Amino acid sequence: MSSDEEQRPDDDLESLLRFIREARGFDFTGYKRSSLTRRIRKRMHDVGVAGFRDYQDRLEIDADEFRVLFNTILINVTGFFRDTEAWRHLQSEVLPGVTARAGPDSQIRVWSAGCSSGEEAYSLAMVFAELLGIDETVARLKIYGTDVDEEALRDARAGVYPPKALGPVPAEFLERYFEPSGDNFAFRPDLRRRVIFGRHDITRDAPISRLDLLVCRNTLMYFNVEAQNQIVDRFHFALNPGGYLFLGKAEMLLSDGERFEVVNMRQRIFRRRPGVAALPQQIAAIRFAPEARPALGATRRRGQVRELMIEAVPCAMVGVDLDGTVSTISHEARSQFGLSSRDVGRPFHDLELSYRPAELRSLISQAQLERRSIRLSGVERLVSPEETLFFDIIVEPLRDADGGPVGTSVSFLDTTRQNRLSQEVKQVRQDLETAYEELQSTNEELETTNEELQSSIEELETTNEELQSTNEELETTNEELQSGNEELETMNEEMRIRGAELDEIRLFFEGVLASIAAGVVVLDSELRVRSWNRGAEDMWGLRPAEVYNEPFFDLDFGLPTEEVQDMVKRCMETRQRLGPLDVVSMNRLGRTITCSVFCSPLGEEGGGVVLLMEQAGQERL
Repeated sequence: MSSDEEQRPDDDLESLLRFIREARGFDFTGYKRSSLTRRIRKRMHDVGVAGFRDYQDRLEIDADEFRVLFNTILINVTGFFRDTEAWRHLQSEVLPGVTARAGPDSQIRVWSAGCSSGEEAYSLAMVFAELLGIDETVARLKIYGTDVDEEALRDARAGVYPPKALGPVPAEFLERYFEPSGDNFAFRPDLRRRVIFGRHDITRDAPISRLDLLVCRNTLMYFNVEAQNQIVDRFHFALNPGGYLFLGKAEMLLSDGERFEVVNMRQRIFRRRPGVAALPQQIAAIRFAPEARPALGATRRRGQVRELMIEAVPCAMVGVDLDGTVSTISHEARSQFGLSSRDVGRPFHDLELSYRPAELRSLISQAQLERRSIRLSGVERLVSPEETLFFDIIVEPLRDADGGPVGTSVSFLDTTRQNRLSQEVKQVRQDLETAYEELQSTNEELETTNEELQSSIEELETTNEELQSTNEELETTNEELQSGNEELETMNEEMRIRGAELDEIRLFFEGVLASIAAGVVVLDSELRVRSWNRGAEDMWGLRPAEVYNEPFFDLDFGLPTEEVQDMVKRCMETRQRLGPLDVVSMNRLGRTITCSVFCSPLGEEGGGVVLLMEQAGQERL
């Protein structure tokens, strides 16, 4: 098999994921491919589709299939106080610190990310109410519950759960925080209003900020490493310094020790380190309101400040507009290059500065064309036979607030002193090289030892990451199995109900057949005996167990079955009731009787027949 053929399933999967993102706005590209492939293939198997391309065609023509697919991929396995030991630790050891840091009158902000149908968010409301009291919780607490699954969020907003879902809730909590609602239970309204649910994609949407506690359990494990790092960046930005992060039992911050300290590794509770600044990409995720426009007088003052700043800049600067005209010359530029204020307004290419000490005209065009800064380092300017100056020249394109070009700034940084120092440093460096060579041997030995230690550390880190990945995969599989088990329990209950109904129907029909005095025999489409009532047993002396599933026309009893064979065949072909056919027979007592046989069709075309047999002369029931 060629490499192209081997890669095709993966390419088809990626194409399907892009289609889902473009068609419905669900971006699953950051999910782990192993679990994502299993979930999609499960749905494909349910609808009888073999390939990803065929399933994409199915989605294009069946819009309702998206909803079922999303419910299959988004494994909404959750529960109240899931992992009880972790919740006990959170309530007893973490929440007192959260409330203490917030102060007695400040609002406490909590985010439950990936909350599914809301059990986790309501669990947080209950543990805070136990700590603060209901009144203070209603006044101070605000919990944000978010998920990408709108269907699960509808259940969360309702806050109504069946008794089975409330199994992990302690009896005293159930009495205090839930109210009966028909056969189910509803979360108490005053606390319910402190929990706000909304759709949010943690891989794409800006995070909720200024949080004291962020709970995201068994959600990160579904994403690949790159997506996990992006999500953790957002979580770090969202938390206040010293805020707590509560993860699932299969999730760890292995490489974020600089930003998060471990509070309890066993329970997966971490805290944002104070004083560690947010990353630039985190800050870019937040949209700030535009500032008010300054007053006209302030604008004029700022223009004066800019002009004075240019004059005060300690390096030579020249500003050139888009027409190539000199628009600004700093005081230092006039002193260094013999320019004056009369040169403002002249074409830049008329100045000696435009080509000496370096060709600047082409660099200005290049900077504007490529929209980037250009730097020349170590440019020499001969002032006299005894003196040479050195400059770093920076050509910077200037743009307005809308990104449009307005001109170019040319700056001359005097690096003469640095160059002289560089020469002195070069001499010192030569002196040091001798000493360095003596240390080189020792350093090489140390490097060898360090490399061996580093190799051991990398091996341990690799092993740790592999174990973490395996743990996440096992937890994902466990949740999938739990979801499948719930489906099987539902199907089992339905089968039990249907079985009971079938038993009731069977007993009813057996009672009806037993009450008929005449002999009734039911044959299937292959003419095998499916039912033999008490009347047939009394007439011919054969018990139902002796004839069940036996070919009727192979049975040896008092009725000459070959004489009714044609009538049965015609009845099956015409699907019309035939008879009576009088047949001389011998009953179970050995007496000769005349048996009247009626044949009626059973069910639709291709079904069996029902034979009614009674002794001629008897009154028919």
